[in-house]
Amino acid sequence: MTYELTSEQIQQILQGISVPPQPQIMVDLQMEQYMPDPDLKAIAKLISQDPGLSGALLKIVNSPHFGLANRIVSIQQAVNLLGCNTVINLINAQSIKGELSDEAIITLNRFWDSAQDVAMTCLTLAKRLGYDSPDEAYSLGLFHDCGVPLMLKRFPDYMQVLEEAYARASDECRVVDTENQILNTNHAVVGYFTARSWRLPEHICEVIANHHNALTIFRDESGRDARLKTLLAILKMAEYICETYRVIGGQSTDMKWPYISSLILEYVGLSEYDFENLRESIRDLAVM
Repeated sequence: MTYELTSEQIQQILQGISVPPQPQIMVDLQMEQYMPDPDLKAIAKLISQDPGLSGALLKIVNSPHFGLANRIVSIQQAVNLLGCNTVINLINAQSIKGELSDEAIITLNRFWDSAQDVAMTCLTLAKRLGYDSPDEAYSLGLFHDCGVPLMLKRFPDYMQVLEEAYARASDECRVVDTENQILNTNHAVVGYFTARSWRLPEHICEVIANHHNALTIFRDESGRDARLKTLLAILKMAEYICETYRVIGGQSTDMKWPYISSLILEYVGLSEYDFENLRESIRDLAVM
């Protein structure tokens, strides 16, 4: 699903929602990223100037998902381990917070933790499934719901709408269908335009746009865009493992997983038994 819309159509879809610009540190880092041989020392020096980014970076690299024997305390070491792309994605995610009021940040306290959990789970799943670009899976997990805080900024009651959307979810009603009905836009399309404005790879933007459209995509047996399907499968498994339906949707059970699980597991070549074992091993990492 590719969006080729005029600026007027985009403004109508966004309904005055402000897509945050990239912060200056992001621009500086991207300039370094596009060099033939990115200077990781220069990147580490830029990040070290921001205590918030430095702390977030060290928290990620020292998580159990990386399984490091020794704790990393140096920004330079963290950058070397994570790589340029993952570092830039982290900074993008942090900049969304800068666009919100203190009240909105508090309201979304569970959202920030959930986004990081899903990102790390996507990374782990990608490695275990042998996906050739695990950093892409991490990026997707971190940004797939980046439209949520921007929707809250525009619509003060958005979290209640989102919970209603998750409660209504079924094989015939997507989460975004309820959002469209009530608000005339949804977090997936807002997230898509945010990801594009921040120059994330186009195929990741496409998955963000379609991450509540899994049933239709996996029922399509034409074999089109295997990369999109693989990343979407990783994301939906990660959301289920991290219980996004509970943390973000306020529901005790995942209303969508029963309809898509068999299609997704068949696509990635996992039995239900294999997936449950994988799920438990990843959840064990999260509580270490």
